[in-house]
Amino acid sequence: MSLKIFDLDETLIAADSVTLFGRFLLSEGVVDERFVEQESLYMDQYSAGKLDIHDFVDFFVGALRHLPVSDIQKMMPRFVESYIKPVVYHQGQARVKHYKEQGHDLLIISATPAFVVKEIAALLGIENVLAIDLVEEEVAGQSMYSGEILGTPTFREGKVTRLRSWLASNGASLKDSTFYSDSSNDIPLLELVDHPVVINPDERLLLKAQQDNWSVLHWKN
Repeated sequence: MSLKIFDLDETLIAADSVTLFGRFLLSEGVVDERFVEQESLYMDQYSAGKLDIHDFVDFFVGALRHLPVSDIQKMMPRFVESYIKPVVYHQGQARVKHYKEQGHDLLIISATPAFVVKEIAALLGIENVLAIDLVEEEVAGQSMYSGEILGTPTFREGKVTRLRSWLASNGASLKDSTFYSDSSNDIPLLELVDHPVVINPDERLLLKAQQDNWSVLHWKN
């Protein structure tokens, strides 16, 4: 059996999970409209290939620094139920189910903080996750996110670095591997696998896919 790798946002779900989480935090009274507006600017930078991932994570986690990690975890089921379930790509869900039935190893690798990705991965039935790990610090006896990234961020070439480390730790290989992604930020990893597949690609990624004869799929929610 081979490794089947998925990006998360706009690949398995028809949205950006960080954007949705921002809206969820707004509905919970944790952030205000200014946070949502600033997050949108960061997403524009991501789409343009100009995002500073450390700057973004510091901003994103800044809204949560006053909350213990345990309190954040208690919020996640409500977020997944109300904001994620409605935007799961049915085609992606079917593809995951098919691969699981065939006995393939599945992995989500995402540039979104791990505490978000792991909840969505559980919904989709995918156990293996590589995402942005966050530094935790103890404050008044409670574990809190500091806003700093722990280790190499799973972003652009960092996805390749983290994947290679994961493969070594798990005795796995990229033989006959497949990677699904929507973003030109993931070109380094798409170039690494045997079967790159692009989902609803942005303009730059579509051009790359056409030049290199990659598979192009168009999924609808």
